[in-house]
Amino acid sequence: MELRNLGHSDIKVSKICLGTMTFGEQNTEQDAHDQLDYAFANGVNFIDTAELYAIPIKKETYTLTEQYIGTWLKNQKRENVILASKIAGPSANISWIRNPLNFSNESIDVALEGSLKRLKTDYLDLYQLHWPERNTPRFGIRGINDIGNWENNLKQIVTKMDSLVKSGKIRTWGLSNETPWGTMRILQICEVHNLIKPVSIQNAYSLMNRVYEYGMAEVSLRENIQLLAYSPLAMGLLTGKYHLNKDKASDRMNQFNWYVGRYTGEHRFNIARKYVDLALKYNYTPTQMALSFVNERSYLSSNIIGATDLVQLKENIDSANIKISDECMLEIDKIHQLYPNPCP
Repeated sequence: MELRNLGHSDIKVSKICLGTMTFGEQNTEQDAHDQLDYAFANGVNFIDTAELYAIPIKKETYTLTEQYIGTWLKNQKRENVILASKIAGPSANISWIRNPLNFSNESIDVALEGSLKRLKTDYLDLYQLHWPERNTPRFGIRGINDIGNWENNLKQIVTKMDSLVKSGKIRTWGLSNETPWGTMRILQICEVHNLIKPVSIQNAYSLMNRVYEYGMAEVSLRENIQLLAYSPLAMGLLTGKYHLNKDKASDRMNQFNWYVGRYTGEHRFNIARKYVDLALKYNYTPTQMALSFVNERSYLSSNIIGATDLVQLKENIDSANIKISDECMLEIDKIHQLYPNPCP
């Protein structure tokens, strides 16, 4: 498994990162441990989680994912594991996590200490702001007309993250669901005040959502703050199982169709079919082609994959060894030009 620098840090992460949001919802604690064991036996050294997981977000399953990882981690050599988690930002739907739910110094301390306790570790390798406090396009929203009444507290947040790195509680920090403006403003504050810069941006990126290429990719390349791609299979839509009648009632798009609106609809299904058919034309599995496309982006540090069983996990991890042909890549771009970003 290829190791890459996590942005401008000296932390080496595997090209494939194990996403864990199914732990505690679709996966039991034993399932979680089996996935973690398999991933680490096959070259993965990077785990991504969040305080609010499992997904879909529920009060009943809140924190289970971190707890399951913690019971596994306590039996591992901590230095061999690159562990990332996230603090949840403001949302009316999850106000039961904290009150107020914000990025104040107190909230960050409470959230981080909770994650460390559940994960049974005294530090995180990467701590991320799950989404901005301010009003921004995210989770399927294509744009904004109103920036809201947000009070610019970015300097306070950046200063706090800097202090956490210097205290040893986190090795470095990153952003998630962030915009070019937000990223560059944060980097400017870091430069002016000599504060530690974020190393990564965890945003959605896939064949069905290449919005990152319009602005954020240049930021990644010029500032060396690289992408951690989530949802690279568009919630399973790019696996082909829904098009080839291989899906099950327990699959996420079937079980939680009310939660994944950005990936549903006949037009999205039909566009995804074009990528599925293209993969089969070139003798790739749809999953291999979709993940390999993401894996080879020059601005990527790691591709966050998720699975509900070991068969899926094996195929996802094996994508690290697949390279798409130039001919296939040209056809991918032709589809994208005709049907750009149906799942932003």
